[in-house]
Amino acid sequence: MMNDTATSTPTNKSLLNVVLFQPEIPQNTGNIGRLCAFNGLRLHLIHPLGFTLSEKHIRRSGMDYWKTLDLVEHPNWDAFVAQVEEGSNIWLFSTKGSHSHWSGEYKPGDYLLFGNEGHGCPESVHAMVGTQHVLKIPQLVKGPRSLNLSTSVGIAVYEGLNKIKEFVKFDEY
Repeated sequence: MMNDTATSTPTNKSLLNVVLFQPEIPQNTGNIGRLCAFNGLRLHLIHPLGFTLSEKHIRRSGMDYWKTLDLVEHPNWDAFVAQVEEGSNIWLFSTKGSHSHWSGEYKPGDYLLFGNEGHGCPESVHAMVGTQHVLKIPQLVKGPRSLNLSTSVGIAVYEGLNKIKEFVKFDEY
């Protein structure tokens, strides 16, 4: 059971923050946690979750990366919003977006928000974020309803990192 505050207080600014709104599938959250740990990004989980963080599925998906993950849990949407750093943008990724994720003007410290696997984010979250910050990943062929959540997060994270590379010195790869 969550209390009214985040489970940890971040001490440094993350390049990008990945935010999952009430995720339902532990394997997706584990994969996303692994992606965040791999890139040194903070993962925010907004409760309620559709699973417990102790489930073997999440540990297996995140493997040994999970223990290095910068994870912050929030009991609800309002508690999350209260801790968003001033000047940071919240970018909501949704099939209802009217702008491509390529048009996002990401900057260090921004939040990449994703709804849950079954219902996305409620309209109240869309309204709070504002239509100019609701982005979609282009679908080149009509048919499938949407991408898997962890795939969508991966696409958004690397697009965001690509956009902020002028602000941050990345090591040579």
